[in-house]
Amino acid sequence: MTKVGVLGAGAWGTALAQMLASDGRNVLLWALEPELVTQINTSRTNSLYLPSAVLAPTIRASGDLTEFSGCDILLVVTPAQHLGRVLGQLPKHPRDLILCSKGIEAGSGRLMNDVAKAAAPASDIAILSGPTFAHEVAAGLPTAVTLACGGGIPQWERVSPVIARPQFRPYYSDDVIGAEIGGAVKNVLAIACGVVDGLGLGQNARAALIARGYAEMLRFGEALGAERETLAGLCGLGDLVLTCSSTASRNFSLGKALGEGMPPQDLMADRRTVAEGAHTAPILVELAARHHVAMPIVAAVHQVLEGAPAGAVVAQLMSRPLTAEQGETA
Repeated sequence: MTKVGVLGAGAWGTALAQMLASDGRNVLLWALEPELVTQINTSRTNSLYLPSAVLAPTIRASGDLTEFSGCDILLVVTPAQHLGRVLGQLPKHPRDLILCSKGIEAGSGRLMNDVAKAAAPASDIAILSGPTFAHEVAAGLPTAVTLACGGGIPQWERVSPVIARPQFRPYYSDDVIGAEIGGAVKNVLAIACGVVDGLGLGQNARAALIARGYAEMLRFGEALGAERETLAGLCGLGDLVLTCSSTASRNFSLGKALGEGMPPQDLMADRRTVAEGAHTAPILVELAARHHVAMPIVAAVHQVLEGAPAGAVVAQLMSRPLTAEQGETA
């Protein structure tokens, strides 16, 4: 049987391990914290990140990355900013890497598939992305995702039967860039929607922001070579709608607190779980400028994260010159 491992025992990594183990498959789960390894293996719980789940008996946690060298498929669910470092500690022999972290590497501006290719050049890279709240996946609720395979149909045929379950349905794509951009940009837009909620600006404003944010996602994605059809699917629009509409989203919750007036430095220092949009926003602003793409909502989120008053930033956004709905500078 294909050996499967999950790197990262946060909420999403633990949920994916639970989903993979739902048919009795043995799953190896890497956790950074020694106490979490012990808790998962002894009490079948992850009270730090996914307290709602009772974990399957076929999940085994380990803090030793060398144990994962024999895995044929690895789902990589480490925070985006640590992905390269973690993969660099694994033996560089061929395997399928399914990247499940959504973000852009700060400093370099590299997408996660580029980071993974540099750290694991012998591996085939796929991106798993879509509208996925961890607690619902762990509970076995129906979920559909995009699985964008850099290795094309041969990789899809190897990997999809291993991860598909009756309540977890992957859809094939070969647009790795589109799948990545959808996941990274929606995190920043979810912060914006949280700010709108925290300021009490109403449902009209949030719906408008989702639509205009999606337009920014499309412009940026096309500039980097993504396909519009990908961004209109599960890993783009689908994920955007989910994470812009619920406090179950870490990014939305961060934005809501910012809108309510909490200082960004306090919020970031106090968060055990990572709101990737906060790391993505500044590099996304830089990349948008480099590619001459107008992303005013993303720029506004960056301003708020830098400490600008949320209400003033929204007023500035609303007072921009009037223009056509469709266009490069809209």
